[in-house]
Amino acid sequence: MAARALTFFRGQWLEGNPGIIGPMTHAAWLSSVVFDGARAFEGVTPDLDRHCARVTRSAAVMGLRAILTGSEIEELALDGVSRFDSKAELYIRPMFYAEGGFVMPDPDTTQFALTIHELPLPPSSGFTACLSTRRRPMPDAAPLEAKASCLYPNAGLALREAGGRGFNNAIMLDPIGNVAEFATANLFIAKDGAAHTPIPNGTFLNGITRQRVIQLLRDAGIAVYERMISFADVLAADEVFSVGNYGKVLPTTKVESRDLQPGPIYRQARSLYWEFAHH
Repeated sequence: MAARALTFFRGQWLEGNPGIIGPMTHAAWLSSVVFDGARAFEGVTPDLDRHCARVTRSAAVMGLRAILTGSEIEELALDGVSRFDSKAELYIRPMFYAEGGFVMPDPDTTQFALTIHELPLPPSSGFTACLSTRRRPMPDAAPLEAKASCLYPNAGLALREAGGRGFNNAIMLDPIGNVAEFATANLFIAKDGAAHTPIPNGTFLNGITRQRVIQLLRDAGIAVYERMISFADVLAADEVFSVGNYGKVLPTTKVESRDLQPGPIYRQARSLYWEFAHH
């Protein structure tokens, strides 16, 4: 692998991309995989405890057995991070998956792996986005309470479509036509000095970084409205930005044919998050 990676599996740290899943593994052909993503950068691991706790809840949603607690996963993650250069920008990914079962995973075969690998934070210069024809599913049509791998091919198709049109990311609607999120992160807009973001309605994950940024903005005296947002609202916004674990807080510089500039709400959100992360 081009980037350094370590995986904790069955009591030991393994380098590179170890072959821990085979063709008979339930996860490989029937998608019984849940994961979470956290970050280590500039010597900090913001909200690592919350990410580690969430992966255990995702396991329960998928019918897996969380064979480690969130605290145990966090301890392993910090050990793994310490094995990298202190300046490395890392992605921390705990996973549970089933080894056995037929269609329904056998919870007694649940396995755990924790991968930590070098993955630089994307530049703060921002990204472009377009409206996707792909939609997020109904809550009764997919395991949307979990951060489950089976949900991501749909996002991948949205990204492929966006790339084919010359954009970096895609804005996905929910099944009834309201904005849900970007393909890879939660979506925020700013209008008249306030921040707005789609209210969680079961069709997308209420992200940990999303929750954190909402609280930070509100604590700073900025109004944040969680509400139904239309694509027309996005096109009419003063600012558009993403909030998520991979890039944290990033500005959207173009939506369809409309050019945008990073604005004061985005800049404050990013500044507040970086201040929180280093507190």
